[in-house]
Amino acid sequence: MQYSDNTVLKNLKSRYDSLTNVEKTIAYFFINNREEQKLSSKIVSDKLFVSEASLSRFAKKCGYKGFREFIFEYEKNISRYNREEISNLVINTYQDLLDSCHMMINKEQMKKVAHLLTGSERVCVFGMGSSGIAGEEVHLRFMRLGLNIEAVHDSHRIKMLASLADENTVIIAISLSGKTKEILQGLGIAKANGAKIVMITSNNSFHLSSFCDEVILIPTINSLEAGDCISPQFPVLVMVDVLYTYFINIESYYQKKMNTLNVLFEADKENVLL
Repeated sequence: MQYSDNTVLKNLKSRYDSLTNVEKTIAYFFINNREEQKLSSKIVSDKLFVSEASLSRFAKKCGYKGFREFIFEYEKNISRYNREEISNLVINTYQDLLDSCHMMINKEQMKKVAHLLTGSERVCVFGMGSSGIAGEEVHLRFMRLGLNIEAVHDSHRIKMLASLADENTVIIAISLSGKTKEILQGLGIAKANGAKIVMITSNNSFHLSSFCDEVILIPTINSLEAGDCISPQFPVLVMVDVLYTYFINIESYYQKKMNTLNVLFEADKENVLL
């Protein structure tokens, strides 16, 4: 008998309805088991309260020579399955977040924020922790287009820049929770000075919309802020990329982008010649 990836589990699932009640009990255990453990006929029979003879008949009914051959293939399969499941979990979560970002994009809002940035004399990006890392990316992206922009992730500097803000300043605040104390304090100071406020957050609360000029909503998942498996910056950077695309479509900034790329290209050529 030839085996391929996931053959054992697919085999059990396809045969499940044709099995006896005892055999279904055995199949159910192996289909839902995710632990790599000792699975001798004695251990499994004691665990499931079935006879070892029932395990042998079950294995043969599923197309194997006996329970030992079944277990040999099953253990290879479950080890591979667990590795693939972990990878798939990460990829699928990123895909779900990306799909959610797509659904949450407000085109008119993006145009409005892009023009808000072009009409400003100064842009400050506030973010703490992982949001601060995302803020640095925002700074680098828009700086290349000639925007007067600065990113800060220190609570004291946030307050200082907020106190220097005026009606010609745009503040981009990044906070997944929308509750970061240092960010909210800085926004309160900047707003009192007449600055325009753009918040990127997953918190869709009236409190934020009451003092922010624009709230760009991003999707989230449980414990995203912890950043254990999924980068908490991911949905932020997706929305920033969308905003960036709207921004460079404003003619004057598209030309600045091309000028920047040309300068970098010429510098690379000179380095090669040297």
